[in-house]
Amino acid sequence: MRLVRIGLASIDSTVGAVESNVERALVQAVAMAKDGVTVAAYPEQVVGGYPPEDLVQWQGFLERQWQALLRFAAATAAQPVVHLLGVAVAHQGIRYNCAAVVAGGRLLGLVPKEKLPTYSVFYEGRTFDRGHPGLAVEHRGVPLGDQVFEFDFGILAAEVCEDVWSADGPMRRRTYAGAELVVNVSASPFRVGTQATRRELLATRAADRQCTLAYVNLVGANDGLIFDGGGFVFQNGRQMLDAPRFREGFAAVTVDLDRTRRLRGENTTWRQDRAAYLSHHPPVSVRSVPAASFATRRAGLRYPVPAHRSFFLPPEVPGDSPRAQYCEELLEALALGVGGYFEKNRVFRCLGVALSGGRDSLLTLLVAHRYASRVRPDNPGELLKAFYMPSRFSSAQTESAARTVCEELAIPFQVVSIDAAFEAERGAVLQMLGPGQALTPVTEQNIQARLRGQRMWNWSNSAGALFLQTGNMSERAVGYTTVGGDLEGGLAVIANVPKTVVAVLLDYLQQRLKLDGIRQVLALPAGPELALHQLGEEELMPFPVLDACFHLFAEEKLTPEEVDEVLRTMFPELSRQLVHAHVEKFVRLFLGSIYKWVQAPLSLHLGNLDLDRERALQLPVVNAPEWAWPHRPKAALPSPRARTKPPPLPRGRGKPPKGRR
Repeated sequence: MRLVRIGLASIDSTVGAVESNVERALVQAVAMAKDGVTVAAYPEQVVGGYPPEDLVQWQGFLERQWQALLRFAAATAAQPVVHLLGVAVAHQGIRYNCAAVVAGGRLLGLVPKEKLPTYSVFYEGRTFDRGHPGLAVEHRGVPLGDQVFEFDFGILAAEVCEDVWSADGPMRRRTYAGAELVVNVSASPFRVGTQATRRELLATRAADRQCTLAYVNLVGANDGLIFDGGGFVFQNGRQMLDAPRFREGFAAVTVDLDRTRRLRGENTTWRQDRAAYLSHHPPVSVRSVPAASFATRRAGLRYPVPAHRSFFLPPEVPGDSPRAQYCEELLEALALGVGGYFEKNRVFRCLGVALSGGRDSLLTLLVAHRYASRVRPDNPGELLKAFYMPSRFSSAQTESAARTVCEELAIPFQVVSIDAAFEAERGAVLQMLGPGQALTPVTEQNIQARLRGQRMWNWSNSAGALFLQTGNMSERAVGYTTVGGDLEGGLAVIANVPKTVVAVLLDYLQQRLKLDGIRQVLALPAGPELALHQLGEEELMPFPVLDACFHLFAEEKLTPEEVDEVLRTMFPELSRQLVHAHVEKFVRLFLGSIYKWVQAPLSLHLGNLDLDRERALQLPVVNAPEWAWPHRPKAALPSPRARTKPPPLPRGRGKPPKGRR
């Protein structure tokens, strides 16, 4: 047996906090050394924080990382552990995103990332250069390039994040060069459903390359990106470790590398592929580390045996339904995102939510309370405050719901009416209008929303608070929100949560928490209460239809005609004419509301579809929808002037949709 213990350390790093990040890594390094870990892995860019974006253009930022990396090496010199951690370096003016290999107090090598993502939330091609096969230079006396490392336990390869997501990544040539253990240091943002994808991908890579593959992920949140941490170890396709997510710490597992070597010998396909590859490609450089200069201690390791004492049967693992797991994962990610933004900015003293008595603000409050309860378990109200700002259109039921849930959660609750300010603002605007002009119904709605936003800003300025914006993704997508009003805030918590998902999350939380305040909110129809008898689905469309339009048009990039076709199958109970009207309305509102998205606060990223323009869905603010209806006569398309007007009134209603503010 050739036993090796692999440790995966998820670190909650902060961009730019090079000294603090190394201190956090050293805490885990000490703990892993005590646990008998042989190879310890830390996340991508753990020294400087991820994503560094244009900070890497400052040479001082890179220089401080180098100094901190050397300090990490010196601090771990006495440990019989090989450490792999992410760092950014600049060699002759070229910046590389590297995995650094450290052992015995020395920096043994730097392996640069080869696959630089420039899609979705990633912009690495803007600032970094990629490594490539055969790269072999020295950076300050340290080998930098395409290389593997031979230790007393076997041959190890390092790679960085995206390299494992490509079938044509460096893993193939490095395992063909003899690497038995491949360590991938990663900073992979949370996306709904991505954990299953990661597991399947990594298992496939480990099986295809006949290696032991260790993958470690960053944890925490930076600038709206959420990292769920955790990691995996797969041995030739078999899962050996699934590390806990959403928390800082480490997990470890012992593997027998003789098993990897044996399975390679048995796999004729892998051997033939390796021989064919090596006959046409130069070998990867192998850096031997003499045992006299550095040696691991593995005598105390024991062969990995299953806790349920069967090599043939899987363990019995009780668990929630897939829907419940989905809800819990999403809530954990949102709470982690709120906490990361609140703590790492270091300018806030508390959190504030403007409650309306509706679903969106309630979910935002519950997410913030989940975070506050963990850092102030005895008194979450020290961190979290709630305000209810009624106007003449606010109902007693919504105030009761808001008050009840705050009492149940022990959150300070304050009622501050905006009615007098509403009258004063109406009068001021009327003075500004010309003869014959009058306030529109939409303006009266917007005045209320803007007064609430202004008051929350004024309070947050004086209280040093992070003002949480409460709007959901679906309504934001079609502009059903007020610029300068409910679009305001310091962080948009659920801005990438669709309205139908908001409802499911609240149902889930009600089942778990049994709060009367949640029950009261769910018993009320969804509406903003900015006018009498206002219902969101009447002014827009049924939310399941809206969310389906959003997914098909914005994420799947279908044309309006294709969306129409899919919806007729998805919602057979709706007439063809009504489906067509919903699709046309959605596309018109969606393309006409982009100017609002760019004014919204930073949002938490949760999936591949994101209305934060700097993150995922980058659409021009100024656009004409002629491309969307190619078969329609040009004269029938709305002109730029017409697009500034409210959309047609819904049949049978006397006021325009709130969505065009």
